[in-house]
Amino acid sequence: MKNLKCLFLVLFLAALSPAGAANYSGSVIDAATNKPIEGAFVTLGNSVVRTDRSGKFQMEGSDDALGIRAYGHMRRTAKTSALSDGAPVALNPFTPKALYLSLLGIGNKQLRESALSLIADTELNSLVIDLKDDMGRVAFRSETPLATEIGAQKTLTIKNMSALVGNLHEKGIYLIARIVVFKDDPLVMAKPELAIRTAGGEIWRDREGLAWSNPYSKTARDYNIDLAVEAARAGFDEIQFDYVRFPDAPGLAYSTPNTEENRVAAISEFLNEARKRLTPYNVFLAADIFGYAAWNTNDTYIGQKLESLPSILDYISPMLYPSGFQFGIPGYPDPVHHPREIVYFSLEKAIQRTKLPGIRFRPWLQAFRDYAFDRTPFKGEQIRAQIDAADSVGSDGWMLWNPHNIYTREGLLPKSPAVLQTK
Repeated sequence: MKNLKCLFLVLFLAALSPAGAANYSGSVIDAATNKPIEGAFVTLGNSVVRTDRSGKFQMEGSDDALGIRAYGHMRRTAKTSALSDGAPVALNPFTPKALYLSLLGIGNKQLRESALSLIADTELNSLVIDLKDDMGRVAFRSETPLATEIGAQKTLTIKNMSALVGNLHEKGIYLIARIVVFKDDPLVMAKPELAIRTAGGEIWRDREGLAWSNPYSKTARDYNIDLAVEAARAGFDEIQFDYVRFPDAPGLAYSTPNTEENRVAAISEFLNEARKRLTPYNVFLAADIFGYAAWNTNDTYIGQKLESLPSILDYISPMLYPSGFQFGIPGYPDPVHHPREIVYFSLEKAIQRTKLPGIRFRPWLQAFRDYAFDRTPFKGEQIRAQIDAADSVGSDGWMLWNPHNIYTREGLLPKSPAVLQTK
């Protein structure tokens, strides 16, 4: 009788499942502690579930591999066939500590090798690489037709993106694809109907003379997501959108009334669509936000309202360059001489407002000479102060920005002996 009941249950579950689908269950643990990971993402095709408090999950689908990721860990795949033995899936804890390489920097042998040397010798373990930069240039040979149509691939510095990713992964480097979104001069010049315009109807240009695409435009949104999908397919661990915002300039004309509600909705809709399209690739999703977005309770007039982001993004990356805080922060009107306080209190404010753990933030830190106040050079002391501030709030690492891609060992710790032995 008992066996008959089990048979009926199996047949009932099979009847509920789509044709060809199977039911899978398992658990996810931390490889270092063997403790269960609550809230890990388990992806099967376009379906995603989260693990419960005991690290367990259950889902159905027809693919032969699961994608698994969790905050503060390396992502991985696991064959569905491996779940049958009951062994948990282990994720390695990982904290990205990154350098930025521009579109030209990744293609320049001297700058690239210098960055790789620093990663080999210091605590650094990650790279942020421009795949689409501030000038709208696409670094790789994209299969997205619009990239060819608008002439965005005239400066190809990555000849074979999959080969580059494979080579850097072999070195143990975590890879973040930076994609500049709405600041896009080539797209607007080719398709002026997508432009943000002045109140007088002219194409608006920023302080660098570059045009921006309208964040309400489906064409502009789809184009950038298509590029992100290509990066995910090539094996990048994380997609990071930058300039995912409206311009910080008043009096501009849009296809939709320029209200805070509409701006926030436009940015959220873009990120939600990107999240949906990227789901099958089990890739982390991040976005860069203004430093002051951590403090301002409105959307800073650019569509970046802090509370609207946690449900969409894996990581939020505030740009906490002290030089960018032209008005300082409460108690610190001279930001370039208080780099630790700028980073620490901005992250604390963001954590307080969102009620997120620190691990959901990974800030950009300043590794370039001040341009806004007194030209203070940011060397080892200033860089270490920022790093220590990020570490002290438990952020998911940090990223160093230098627009010229020139970095030194100043302020960086040497690679630990344990890490060197595993290489």
